[in-house]
Amino acid sequence: MLIPTLPFSASAKIEEAPPGYRVHRDKLDGYAFHYPQSWTPVSTSGNDIFYRNPYDVNECLFVNLSSPSSSKYKSVRSIGTPDVVAEKARRQYLREMMSTRLGVKRESDVVSSADRTGSDGNEYYDLQVRMKSYASRAQLAVTQAEIDAATELEWDRRLITVLGSANNRLYEFRLQTANATYEANKEPLLAMARSFACFTVDA
Repeated sequence: MLIPTLPFSASAKIEEAPPGYRVHRDKLDGYAFHYPQSWTPVSTSGNDIFYRNPYDVNECLFVNLSSPSSSKYKSVRSIGTPDVVAEKARRQYLREMMSTRLGVKRESDVVSSADRTGSDGNEYYDLQVRMKSYASRAQLAVTQAEIDAATELEWDRRLITVLGSANNRLYEFRLQTANATYEANKEPLLAMARSFACFTVDA
């Protein structure tokens, strides 16, 4: 089973991970979240932290945060409304996943965007973007019509993002999974994303 299906409350204390999960807590940068205990860390991703499901290449999560010296984010609202931020994220994700392979087409849609007050009293943005990749089996065909006729769905993914601010920094938690997995395990996936919290670091 890819995601532990025992439901848990997103408002539970971050120190109290439910069965099948662990707590990742970064005291230096000021954030914490729950993740499945079977997921493994990846140290070469370039993110602040990155975990992946070793049994499913579609599933991973990571955290990025802005530089403390070049950012002054007093609130997540300083980057815009949830709808505006979600559209910016959609375009960013599309750029990140661009492919140079012939006959490949990527599509993305904003599924939802909302603001939320966490159990810690901080404000967060919850965003969801669905991305699809199409690839042609006839990449070297002569005409575009031949390429299009041989095009099929390569993958269909759901990107669940939580944005928050603390310590004058912007925090991004992003969870990626296959869309079919999301539909089958919606509640534990959303609870895992909403377990993300950023907090003030003692100077």
